[in-house]
Amino acid sequence: MSSTITLEAPRRSEPLAHRSTRQQWEYGATAVIWITSLVVVAIWVRGGGVEDLMSLGSSLFLSIGRLAGLLSANLLLLQVILMAQVPLFERGFGRASITRMHRLTGMWSIALMVAHVMLTTMAYALQNGSGLISQFWNFTVGYPGMILADIGVLLIIIVMVSSARAARHRLRYESWHLLHLWAYAGVGLAIPHMVWTGGDFIANPLATAYWWTLWALAAACVLVFRVGLPPIRSWRHGLRVASVAPDGSRGVTVLVRGRNLDRLGAHAGQFFTWRFLDGPGWTRGHPFSLSGAPTPTSLQISARIVGDGTRRLTRLRPGTRVLVEGPFGHMSGQERTGGGLLMLAAGAGVAPMVSLLEEQSFAPGQAVLVTRDHDSAERMRSEAIHHLVIQRGLVHHALDGPRATHGTSWLPADYAGWPGTEFLRRIAPTAEGIGVSRCDVYVCGPDPWMAEVLPALREAGFLLDRIHSESFSSVPGRGIH
Repeated sequence: MSSTITLEAPRRSEPLAHRSTRQQWEYGATAVIWITSLVVVAIWVRGGGVEDLMSLGSSLFLSIGRLAGLLSANLLLLQVILMAQVPLFERGFGRASITRMHRLTGMWSIALMVAHVMLTTMAYALQNGSGLISQFWNFTVGYPGMILADIGVLLIIIVMVSSARAARHRLRYESWHLLHLWAYAGVGLAIPHMVWTGGDFIANPLATAYWWTLWALAAACVLVFRVGLPPIRSWRHGLRVASVAPDGSRGVTVLVRGRNLDRLGAHAGQFFTWRFLDGPGWTRGHPFSLSGAPTPTSLQISARIVGDGTRRLTRLRPGTRVLVEGPFGHMSGQERTGGGLLMLAAGAGVAPMVSLLEEQSFAPGQAVLVTRDHDSAERMRSEAIHHLVIQRGLVHHALDGPRATHGTSWLPADYAGWPGTEFLRRIAPTAEGIGVSRCDVYVCGPDPWMAEVLPALREAGFLLDRIHSESFSSVPGRGIH
């Protein structure tokens, strides 16, 4: 290899334009959330909420309870819209951020819903001179829609409990996915109570128009973007399984063929939610990253076999129809600012890294790939990595073996004596003109591993706006691959 390497000029115009466009989408999506929240507060104020808040006794509890109920209802509907894969939110926030927002709004909506029930019960108990339990029972059996609302609240609480991190680790993804669908039923069962007994929902024409519009919009988003578009797009592009092959000792690679797939707008490093129409259970979608650069006729995924969903991939037959939702994710080549590439991948995180390397242009020595596996036999996409090393000058560091029990724990035991920051500086691209400050870093892997790598990168001097990462657990179910 020549000692002098001519570097490509940094490609800045396209990434900057991409970031500017995404920022505009983000402003629009954020504005929608704030506007809906302010409308809810305005409805509460118009209904005498401030005046009741200033008073003492039952009116105070009732006013706060009304506000809690309104905010909870608004957050529940925002939850549905956020996960409906609406382009405004997908382009503005990205799938990982949407997932975090979905969890946060879920926790707040449940907390506010419980506060609404408790405060309203306390207010009426004070007015009627009754006990809290008897007053709650009177609400349940005496008010229209309350039994349905109680069932809806119970279903939503079950979904939230099953989504807690501790519970998620104990549940199969398929079971969790089925439980999560109950949230839609819970929201639907709560609506009759809001319409029949919620004064703030029917107090004036504007409030009524707002709530019916929001409900209709949420339902339309689910029907269009979650139910309608995926099968229409998949059939239009004729997606079918072309081949299935083992990948490492614990992995599998699936090649999907189709037509005009460039119109999907997918980029290397992104992921789709996949459904394979091979029999019962096809309705359960699984998120898998692209493991090869997408082409107009093919998409490729690679998965580590760790559960029923991934094991099912090994039994797919050529010709099986495929449904996809996506693409999702911002960890793509569009984020690259130019210069060198440092790719850090643990386990199945190598899949999006290989696809990025296949898609991106770089001179010999400009790109470095670090793979972390417990055993070299487990490494996925080995042939593609070997091809990139031989044909394009990729530098590959394989960090295999059990993790270090002391020192830098994100490195294997053989490297335990290395400070993590020094190791990262040493392996960064060494081509002329490339240094830590001119290097784009892509990181993908399990959360505990990434939680140690990312601070080390910042401490080593890599620029924050050049570090692009995506963890498996940032997207529900994505950790399965």
